Amino acid sequence: MTKDAVRFPNNITIIDVAREAGVSYGTVSRVINDSPNVKSETREKVKQVISQMGFVGNRSARSLVSGRSNVIGLLLPDLGTAYIGEIIRGIDTELETSQYNLMLYTTHRRETKESGYISSLIQSGVDGVILILPRNPANYLDKLRDLRFPYVLVDHQGIDGQGPAVGATNFQGAFDATEYLIHLGHHRIAFITGSMDLGCAQERLAGYKSSLEKNNIPTNNQWIIEGDFEQATGYSGAKTLMRLSNQPTAIFASNDMMAFGVMDAVRDMGKKIPGDISVIGFDDIFQSSQTMPGLSTIRQPLEAMGRQATKMLIEMIDEKQIKTGKVELPTQLILRGSCKEAESDTTISDRQENANS
Repeated sequence: MTKDAVRFPNNITIIDVAREAGVSYGTVSRVINDSPNVKSETREKVKQVISQMGFVGNRSARSLVSGRSNVIGLLLPDLGTAYIGEIIRGIDTELETSQYNLMLYTTHRRETKESGYISSLIQSGVDGVILILPRNPANYLDKLRDLRFPYVLVDHQGIDGQGPAVGATNFQGAFDATEYLIHLGHHRIAFITGSMDLGCAQERLAGYKSSLEKNNIPTNNQWIIEGDFEQATGYSGAKTLMRLSNQPTAIFASNDMMAFGVMDAVRDMGKKIPGDISVIGFDDIFQSSQTMPGLSTIRQPLEAMGRQATKMLIEMIDEKQIKTGKVELPTQLILRGSCKEAESDTTISDRQENANS
């Protein structure tokens, strides 16, 4: 067998294809990138050579031959939280069973990066894209729809309710957490929001307010602190709340990371959890069961959300049809040691007087 008798597809270059097809490598490049400036007979000839030679030198060529790249794009804010990690675990598990690979972009929470990354993912030839907690999807969702490009939003309310999106029952989860605190006798319940440009944060705040209203407890704007889902804002928010003359008896943080910050602040101020103040979070990431005391929280089915989003996306790719609507997976109240029954206002007042005397 001579040296030229064996060809390895991964070593075939665009120049090899051009030589075999009798065209310039620029023409091959235009065919690969689906440029309109190629005669139809030339285009078909180049495609046939690509198929015969097994040229798979880049993702665009593979898409040209097979109709898809078997690569899913993933756009997410960062890689630094257990929340994101759990969703990615679900995505990865589902992709493994479906023989897809993953191309990942992180925006580091910069809105200006999102549109550029979406364009890069489309141009790279991915078959579809999953967007976790997108900050400003209105800038590019219309483009995705116009292109009929498959996408799924995760943990976002979508734009005009069009979807497709996967989330959890954020409103109900926040409602249930607030109801639980009220059941324990708390009427002075503070709330630290997430980033209010995100639908999940808006829904959790609405659930909190709805429970207060149902139980005829007035909303006190002093007890609502705007946060951003980061531990530092939970810490600073708790400090602000604990310095109020009419400080709350319970703090509900819109995610577990902020709840950890709340717990740190309470301890730094010489207070005890739950002896002096009850704390509850949202997400039930792994660390929630490792704190002292364990953090009561609302469990979000994060891995299941990742799997569901991936299933929806692959279904759209297979059926070549963009779907609408939002799938909401149920949340669950998880009770640990960070909450207790509230003391009466008289008991609290007496304790404060004793502390000041």
